[in-house]
Amino acid sequence: MHRQNSKMLALLSITMIALAVIMGLPFYYIIVNTLKTQQVAGNSPFGLPSRLFLDNYLSVFRTVPILRSALNTLYITGASVFLMLLIGSMAAYGMITRRTALNRLFGAALLLAFMVPFQSTLIPLYQMLARVHLVDSLNGLVVMYSAGSIFCYFLILGYMRTVPFEIIEAARIDGCGTFGIYWRIVLPLIRPILITVGVFQTMWVWNDFITPTVFLSSPVNKTLVLQVYSAVGQFAINWPAFMTLTVIVLFPVVVFFIAMQKHIVNGLVSGGIKG
Repeated sequence: MHRQNSKMLALLSITMIALAVIMGLPFYYIIVNTLKTQQVAGNSPFGLPSRLFLDNYLSVFRTVPILRSALNTLYITGASVFLMLLIGSMAAYGMITRRTALNRLFGAALLLAFMVPFQSTLIPLYQMLARVHLVDSLNGLVVMYSAGSIFCYFLILGYMRTVPFEIIEAARIDGCGTFGIYWRIVLPLIRPILITVGVFQTMWVWNDFITPTVFLSSPVNKTLVLQVYSAVGQFAINWPAFMTLTVIVLFPVVVFFIAMQKHIVNGLVSGGIKG
């Protein structure tokens, strides 16, 4: 039995290593070609560079407003995720503490709204934002992304059900108000799921392409993903430069995901153990 388990583990390890190599090959291809001239990249696309060629990075920073687009993306992502977590957690808290028929009906309505494809509502959403002058506005995009609170609400609601209701009752007896219980007791207890959901939503907003494309038009409001899309024509004959821009855009979110990976696992494991 022990020998059979060892063989299974060895086979699993080999399979996982092979899959990791397949998944990592495109990233290797992109990164190594950012360090080559266009001619070298064309002659040897998978070979290692003979020397570090950083002119591609310098050229991209000179020709593309990376810093401005990064600030736009950072503002949109930070404000949107904050609103999604705040609205989603407050809605889940209200559903847990007041289990009325009206709340159950409202929860069912949220579930139906969550099932509607976002793409099918683009035209009416555009018309609504246009009426309040929020089209081609970073704040308008934040309003759009705040609808992701529904996703946060469902995940937080499932986790919040594992919180002992006796703690909330004890806080009420001690004279703590509704918002005080939410802010001082509930939020610290559900911190693992807040971090997990926050990471998922951050990666969604940062990498989103459809929403900025539809609702933003001014060059000054472009996000990093839109800069990559615009650069397709600009660097049509200079693929190393285009790959360099792609690496610059992906680098922050990859570092963020690696740094937060431990918190994601902790949040999912904590929810699984409590449930």
